[in-house]
Order: sequence, then C-alpha cells, then structure tokens
Amino acid sequence: MPISLWLSLAAICAAGAMSPGPSLALVLRHTLGGGRSPGVVAGVFHALGVGFYALLTVLGLGALMARFPLVFETITVVGAGYLAWLGIKALRAGRAAALDPDTAATTRRQAAREGVLVALANPKLILFFIALLSQFVHPEMSATARAIIVATAMVIDGAWYVLVAVALSQSRVLEWLRLRSHWINRATGVILIGLALRVVWGLWA
Repeated sequence: MPISLWLSLAAICAAGAMSPGPSLALVLRHTLGGGRSPGVVAGVFHALGVGFYALLTVLGLGALMARFPLVFETITVVGAGYLAWLGIKALRAGRAAALDPDTAATTRRQAAREGVLVALANPKLILFFIALLSQFVHPEMSATARAIIVATAMVIDGAWYVLVAVALSQSRVLEWLRLRSHWINRATGVILIGLALRVVWGLWA
C-alpha cells in the first residue's frame, strides 16, 4: 500500500476515533468508576470490536449488507437496544454515584465486556466502515494490504482511547470528574439513548 494512501486511511480512522459519541462516554465512565486500568481495558477492547468490523469490511461487508439488508437492519436494531440499555443504566446511576462512589465502581472484566460490545453495537461504526473504509478495498488487493487496513483501524482506535483514559486518570482530573460524576452519568445516558433513538428513527423513517 502506497504511503500516501495509508496516510489518508490513517487520517480517516483518526477522525472516526476522535469523534464524540458512545465510545468516548464509555471510556470516560469506566475511568471515572475504576481509574486508569478499567479505562485502558475499555479502550483496548473497544479497539478489538473496531478491528472486527474492519476485518469484515476487507472481506466484503458492504457487498454482504447490500445483498442481505435484513442482516444490517437486525444488527442495527439490536445495537440500538443495547445502547439504550446502557444509557438507562447511566441515568439510573445519576445522583447515587455522586453520593456513594462505590455505586459507580467498575471492574476490568466489565470494562472489557462493555468496550467490545459498544463497538459491535454501534451502528455508526458499520456505516463508517461501509462508506469510508471500503473505499480503500478492491478485489485485487493483497492479503498484506488488507491486514494493514485492519491493523491501522484497530491500533489508531485503541491508541486514542488509551490516551484518553490515561489523561483522564490523572489524580487532579479524576477527582474533578468524580465530584461531577452525577452530571457525567446523566450526559452519558442522554448521549447513548439519543443515539439509539436516532438510529431507529433513521432506519424506519
């Protein structure tokens, strides 16, 4: 793969990773609830979910979705439901998390599970890969070039969210965030539920 083409790919992946949304809210929530370690784990496992979609893309995800639209609709509805459920959980944490830090506690196992599931359940990721990443794939592409695409998407996503978790876990920043945890939980809940509703509305509008 020419370096100029790879740089374009890296820029698109970086823009996708850095855009605010449920993934950022997830890493923030786990960093807030458990410190650096759960936040980093959430970021790494989110990257694994991104890598999975990148792999499907280089194997022909776009053609599959065009041929079997019901598959895409099913994934979209299930994903929207999961995001809404996470949003409700965050809203219910609300004030309780501010009064009792233990109610917001999280573990690395929970962070890993939610990290990968939020990536897989986010319909925006599917659309992102079909619309943008698939532009870098062609039938004659070598296995090495396909592997580079998958690795680039996964590494950039993981590096960004690990960096976010490390930055947020600094003692002063983390303490400031914890004092405002109820507002962060509410904002996270609204973001997740809003995305879920937007996805369902776009599907059936």
